[in-house]
Amino acid sequence: VTGHYAPVAAPATMEVREPLRDLRSALRAVLARVREGEPGEGREPFELPPFWDALGQTFKVTSQEATKLSLAFSRPPLTSVEDCRKLSEDVQNAILAVATVYYWLPKGQGTTLRKMVREATTEVVEGMIQLTETILSAPLESLSQEQLVSTGGVWEACEQVSNLPRDNQAAVASALAACLAVVKDALEEMEHALVEGQDPYSDIMEDEELGFRGNRDTYWSEADRKLLSSCMGLMKASKACLKKVLGVVKAYGKADLPEHIAQLDDLADIANEISPSVDELALSMYPPMNQLAVRLNVSICSAFLMNFLHFCRTSHVCLPSEEGWVQFLTGAVDHNMNKIKNFTQGQL
Repeated sequence: VTGHYAPVAAPATMEVREPLRDLRSALRAVLARVREGEPGEGREPFELPPFWDALGQTFKVTSQEATKLSLAFSRPPLTSVEDCRKLSEDVQNAILAVATVYYWLPKGQGTTLRKMVREATTEVVEGMIQLTETILSAPLESLSQEQLVSTGGVWEACEQVSNLPRDNQAAVASALAACLAVVKDALEEMEHALVEGQDPYSDIMEDEELGFRGNRDTYWSEADRKLLSSCMGLMKASKACLKKVLGVVKAYGKADLPEHIAQLDDLADIANEISPSVDELALSMYPPMNQLAVRLNVSICSAFLMNFLHFCRTSHVCLPSEEGWVQFLTGAVDHNMNKIKNFTQGQL
């Protein structure tokens, strides 16, 4: 056992680690470039099918190189410095190929699509850095649990390419569905809190001497509950807006012309503001309720919703047959906003 750490073996171990350290530095540089860099717009004419073929191939090669690297340091004998250098070069080349293909994707194909491809690319590079660091930090001739997990992490990140949306219409639909899920969760949590009765924290805040009404900070007053009703109305309108826009994006969204692609990106950008604003509103609704904070969050949320509906109405996804629900939801947002303003007028 002690022979593994004998001083005689140390120089060889140090030398073998050197190419891995160089690899780690190179991968970190690639990661920084992927995170911050701009796409190359020079590859004209750009076509999506060859891009996806190339990206899929580079992810597959990277997965294979991760396996080779991991196996080389999983059992004796110790890999030679020359072999380690070759392995490191192959990994570096695979990652550079992934980054290069990502750079082919121009902004004109849609910023939402590009963001998703960038995130997938980043995860692959981060996974390979993690694997390299795990091998560096462990005894070089034993397969640790961390190394197994890191190797699996690279495989998983590389497999993601098959699940990526293939154009900006699919990317925006995916982004809207994610926002809708967040809003649904916030709404369900608030509905659950409301049906628990006067005291949403009764299970943890009961007090034998004071009774569960002892601390006013733990339940809603009657005035709060009137306000809550309209806040819930706004949260439901948020959910309906996202659900309806997701429906028309799936049905009528196009990624054929620059203006269509840009319109879809606008919808995704505003949706990305709606879900956190609904979350913030829900948090401010819990007791002890600060009605001014609620009013502020309602104003922010309403502004995003109105903007969202306006963009939808003026975009290619909103056919004349869809204008009815846009008008209805605009009225619903406005109605709840005005009720909340009236309830909180005395707080100003």
